[in-house]
This record gives sequence, C-alpha cells and structure tokens, in this order.
Amino acid sequence: MAKKLAKDAYLGLYEIMFRMRRFEEEVFEFYKKGLMPGLAHLYLGQEAVATGVCATLNEDDYIGSTHRGHGHLVARGADTGRMMAEILGKETGYCRGKGGSMHIMALDKGILGANGIVGGEIPIATGAGYSAKYRGTKQVAVSFLGESASNEGTFHESLNMAAAWDLPVVYVIENNLYGISVDIRDVTKTADLAVRAKAYDIPGVIVDGMDVLAVQAASEEAVKRARSGKGPTIIECKTYRWQGHHVGDPGEYRMRRDKKEKEKWQARCPIVAFRAVMLKEGIAEKAIASLEAAIEEEIQAAVKFAVDSPYPNENEAFADIFVGA
Repeated sequence: MAKKLAKDAYLGLYEIMFRMRRFEEEVFEFYKKGLMPGLAHLYLGQEAVATGVCATLNEDDYIGSTHRGHGHLVARGADTGRMMAEILGKETGYCRGKGGSMHIMALDKGILGANGIVGGEIPIATGAGYSAKYRGTKQVAVSFLGESASNEGTFHESLNMAAAWDLPVVYVIENNLYGISVDIRDVTKTADLAVRAKAYDIPGVIVDGMDVLAVQAASEEAVKRARSGKGPTIIECKTYRWQGHHVGDPGEYRMRRDKKEKEKWQARCPIVAFRAVMLKEGIAEKAIASLEAAIEEEIQAAVKFAVDSPYPNENEAFADIFVGA
C-alpha cells in the first residue's frame, strides 16, 4: 500500500511528471513543424512509471532505457535543454547531436543509453548489475522494457543470469499493451507478464502504472531487495501510451486500440489523478500552479536553447567511433 508523503515529496513527484508531459508535448511540436530529424517515441501517458521508479534510486544507480526513453532521463534529472538539443541533432546535445531521440544517453545520471533495438537495454542493465555486485558497490540497475520486449531472448537470458547470480537488477515492464500495432494480449498466453518471474524463482509484482504512489511503493521494495543482495525482481506496470508507436503513427489499429479504449485510459491520466490526490492532501492550488508555471518557463527555455544551438561540424562525423579517437 502506498504510504503518505510529506507535502514537498508530493510536489516533487508532480514536478517530474508535469515536466515529462510538457517536454514530450514540445517534442511532438518539433516533429509536426519538421524541425526534428527522424522519429521520436513519446512517453505521454506513462509518466507515473519512470517517476515512481526513479524516485527510489540513488544518484549512482544505473538505468537501461528504451526507444521510448525521454521520460526516464527526465525522471533522473537530466538537463532538458541538452535533451532537446540532442533530439534536434544539435552540437549542444547529450551526444553532441549524434544520438538523437532513440540513442540519447546521460552517463552523468546513470543512463546507459536509450536503445533502438527492442530488448537491447536488458542485457546492458544486467551487465551493470553484475559490475556493481563484482565491485561490491551496493548500486542497483534498472532495466525499463516494453511488454513486447519480454518476448525477446535477451529478456529470458538476462533474467536467468540475474536470478542465478542474485544480481541487483530491477526489471520494469512498461506494459502499454501494444508493440507497434501488435496487441500483447494476442501474442502471449497470459496478459500478466510478471508471472514469468516464477520460472526464475524471483518476485513478480503487478502494479497500476497510472498510480505514481503505487509504482513508487513497488519499486522501493524491489530496490531494497536488490541492494541487500537478494537479487532481481520483475515489476509489471499496467499503463497506456496516448500516441501511436512513434510521432508519425496515428495509432488507429484495427484491433482493441480504438477510440473507446483510448478514452478509458486517458480518463485515468496519471498527472490529473495525482493532482487530485495532492489537493486532497491539502496542497494548495496556488502552489501547484506556481510549480507548473516554473516548469513551463524551463521548457520554453529548453526549446529556445535547442533551436538556437548549432549543428555539429562535419569534422565530428568520425569522432568518438574508436576508443581514443
């Protein structure tokens, strides 16, 4: 059960989720205006997951991120200006414009890289967990993955290794139901993916991914277990993405993802729901509005920074390819 928090803690969680929402909305605007090279896979609707999980981590912990990874970086406190610049392919970005949306990384925040390969981040996070155990640092690694990545071989290989060696890894399945247009309920025997933990004799937890406090409570337990040397946990967060698979996908699939389903999930918006919780806990509307205004100012500054930043010089094309280069 989610515990009561101090007022500052409620505001802190809301700040992160609201920043994610506004960041992604501006990324979508970049795409619609033709300012962004390539595609972006928006995190709209899933804000409670990254926020709740990252709230339980230490500064030196690790994260393996996905192609839908902007929210993970925001939750870890990455600089929104540098993130925006990277998405636009600018020199001032986290990867000097060469990573873009799907390969953005922030090593200073423990983000080992977003990953364009489905399931590619799972063994990376598992390796980070092995490294932490080998060095005796008490660090924890989190692998964020989508529901379809749980059908990849890397998932099962990594889980087997992590369970056998009691590695400090938490596997967070962000189950938004659709891998591109494939309904996970049509391609797996069970709709509850966390039950797969039984095969590895580790805990598997299912949580409401639209409830940031529920996610935080589940993550606290899993991270504590990992940090104390008891091994990995699977947390399955039931959530939903507002948009299609990427910014160019209308998301109108000829299956169960119809207008009715989308409206049902959007009525449970994690940000709107948590705002109501905050008001019930006595947090003033004025304090919330002031926080939102400050974030809006930050996001607009990030947009300006990204737009005004230069593109990398062509001489940068072959830099950072080899060690020492």
